[in-house]
Amino acid sequence: MTNKVVLAGGTGFIGQYFQQKFEALGYKVILIARKSPAITWNDHESMVDALENAEMVINLAGKSVNCRYHEQNKKEILQSRTGTTKLLGDAVTACENPPRLWVNASTATIYRHAEDRPMTETDGEIGTGFSVDVATKWENTFFHFTTPQTRQVALRIAIVLGPDGGVITPYKNLVKFGLGGIQGNGKQMFSWIHVEDLFQIIVFLNKHEELEGVFNCSSPNPIPNYHLMRVLREQLNRPVGLSAPAPLLELGSFFLRTETELILKSRWVIPKRLLDAGYTFRFPTIEQTLADIL
Repeated sequence: MTNKVVLAGGTGFIGQYFQQKFEALGYKVILIARKSPAITWNDHESMVDALENAEMVINLAGKSVNCRYHEQNKKEILQSRTGTTKLLGDAVTACENPPRLWVNASTATIYRHAEDRPMTETDGEIGTGFSVDVATKWENTFFHFTTPQTRQVALRIAIVLGPDGGVITPYKNLVKFGLGGIQGNGKQMFSWIHVEDLFQIIVFLNKHEELEGVFNCSSPNPIPNYHLMRVLREQLNRPVGLSAPAPLLELGSFFLRTETELILKSRWVIPKRLLDAGYTFRFPTIEQTLADIL
């Protein structure tokens, strides 16, 4: 019998990567998404059927935060995370033989802007503001479910870098158009993870049945923005890049229909629990990561 993985919200760049990797390992992958041919979110019975006897379910659903934070988008960003998590939880609890592992995405943005020290799962300070509020409600919805047969893991995921999509595209464009200098004061910390490490972490957590709860998913070597931009310029053979002070970024982000928080917030996150559990990163440095992706 082929083992089964259910990918919820699996149509984005991370979900597509995961699907290919799981299928290469011999898994049957079932997708839950907004549109068919995947199982749709309003089809409770089919969701329960898909989850029965699954080895794991991984929920990546959520509207992209790469947009302007006006009221409608804010509502959709929150609802697309808490709403799908609740629908999934209802389906898991309705199963006779539920998945052994339920992995739910969360975000490393849950921590405060930090230029003074790194944030771990035990001593990280939860921040304030819209993005933090979303993250907190998302995790609360997830852990609200009691699933005695299903281990629950929430992944506080840093910025995911991969060859096909994610934030690497806008950063590449900045460098190509000569704007690859520092953003803001350049001291804000950049925490990231290679999409391959994100996949391998899930495989690792699936094997280690003693692990549950919240895990930071980020490279163990976060870097300041000026370091990131320097490595990007080197990789893309652009020796110079104009800097973008915060007011200019505010203007630019308005026209690009996004928010400066994505670039200016200092995310200084360390994956302490994963390192303590013995996980070894495939791409621990930004140099290795960008060399592989670009």
